[in-house]
Amino acid sequence: MTTFRLAAVGDNCIDRFQAPIGETYVGGNAINVAVQLALLGHQSFYFGAVGRDRDGAQVRQLLEQNGVRLDGLKERDVNTAYTDIGITPDGDRVFLYEDFGACAGYRPDADNLALLKTMDHVHIGWLDDGGALRRALAAAGVSVSQDVSVNAAPSDLGVEGLNIAFGSGGDGDQDAERLADGFLSRGAKLAVVTRGALGSLASDGTELVSTGSHPVDVVDTTGAGDSFIAGFILAHLEGRPLIERLEAGRDLAARTCTHVGGFPQQPHTL
Repeated sequence: MTTFRLAAVGDNCIDRFQAPIGETYVGGNAINVAVQLALLGHQSFYFGAVGRDRDGAQVRQLLEQNGVRLDGLKERDVNTAYTDIGITPDGDRVFLYEDFGACAGYRPDADNLALLKTMDHVHIGWLDDGGALRRALAAAGVSVSQDVSVNAAPSDLGVEGLNIAFGSGGDGDQDAERLADGFLSRGAKLAVVTRGALGSLASDGTELVSTGSHPVDVVDTTGAGDSFIAGFILAHLEGRPLIERLEAGRDLAARTCTHVGGFPQQPHTL
């Protein structure tokens, strides 16, 4: 198996599952992708920021335990980000409140940027930098992806230069295809859109493929989309056919739905 050097940049948070679960887990798009890539046997780096608090120590500890390199982890004098999550009876999660904490305003410094430029692929999660890192990496010829759906500010929704633009299109085929077409028309080389229970689709402007979801007994869907991204990225770097990339993402996402949180971990009491 080819081993890749991979990085995920951006958000981390403490997922605070409310009653009846009453537990906290480490999560966030970039964190979940970084851990899944490490668990799949690759050299995985995380670049982001935590507070100098107990939550920040929990993030650092779990990343180390899962084999993620922390060369780019910064500590800041604000609280670690957290998200309050409710769970519906059918296992879906509902975001009740988000505090971006140390993640807000985080930027890789010059040394970190130089290290990122050595990676086989860089994935960007939530990052409020107006697209600066995306443009810098693309200009340097680095393979880069971003989950556009985790951002909200218009300045952070650009896709030009992305090798892969990931997005969430809800449950409708037509909406998902329009979203994919929009990514491509705005400069992404490959568009990948998840469609909830309908699965996912991908398009490079020439080929359009789709696959359904993998049925499992759902415990929690938190982080499933991030696992999908990790699985797709690896299949993409391996040069597998587009449909097989979707299937790799689908299968890893399904596995994540069988436990609470974005990756297996021992929870803390809320």
